[in-house]
Amino acid sequence: MTDAEYRAEALRYRKLVEAGLESIRLGAAHVHPELLKAMFYSVDVGGKRIRPCLLLAVCEALGGKAGDALPFACSLEMIHTYSLIHDDLPAIDNDDMRRGKPSNHRVFGEGMAIFAGCGLLSLAFENMINACIASPDEGRLLAMREIAVRSGAGGMLSGQAADILNEGNTTADPGLLRYIHEHKTADMLTAAVIAGAHIAHADVETLGSLNEYSKQLGLLFQITDDILDVTGDTGLMGKTLGKDEAEGKLTYVRLLGLEGARRAAAEAAEKAAAAVEGMADNGYLTAAVRSILSRSN
Repeated sequence: MTDAEYRAEALRYRKLVEAGLESIRLGAAHVHPELLKAMFYSVDVGGKRIRPCLLLAVCEALGGKAGDALPFACSLEMIHTYSLIHDDLPAIDNDDMRRGKPSNHRVFGEGMAIFAGCGLLSLAFENMINACIASPDEGRLLAMREIAVRSGAGGMLSGQAADILNEGNTTADPGLLRYIHEHKTADMLTAAVIAGAHIAHADVETLGSLNEYSKQLGLLFQITDDILDVTGDTGLMGKTLGKDEAEGKLTYVRLLGLEGARRAAAEAAEKAAAAVEGMADNGYLTAAVRSILSRSN
């Protein structure tokens, strides 16, 4: 798949996700209108929708239908958005900007931002449960479990907790850094890939390959994020840069140096692509690797 073809496919998936998210919003009449406004303020700010697009792409690549996977793709994006709302709070990353717009707590206040994040999390699971009830299927249940585990206490939250607990830690510990980012970053990408595979009823061998792919893709994403925090453009990134160094966070740039981090990113990209080279339809997945390796935001 060429880069142009990848962009066209990503746009197709984004449009499906945007329509699905809007349908969820319109169906949430039981939510207090001001809370719903705060919740979807951050959803509507946008982004590249990397995770839900990956979920849909994997499902289709393995012979599944995007429509079957869409409720889970939208729910994953809502969970990701909740994590960003909470990340930006003064008690965590204390960031006033997200995707080029004022952070949720800067618009609605800290209390409502907390509720907005929690609201997105609970509505995401409500949406997935409704999809499972409407069309009972083991693959859907496995997809929901994957998302729950990877986004929950033993997944993304463990990575975030370790990140906060080690601010200012001057010990350059590669194992600790890998733990933080395997959970904080890679787990949500793994949730997308493996959930899409479960909905398509992938076999054990394919699941193993995709697990390695997503693990390396998450590592690649985090390394490039660390690089861009040093070299990126605030306008393109849509958030405050240089905060990692200012807060004494352990990053790949701090551990390996800028050139070392770039080499590590290239190595992770190579391993991710190699993990899925045996798949018959791997075009979107390998193109996603190239896109993340060369990203500027």
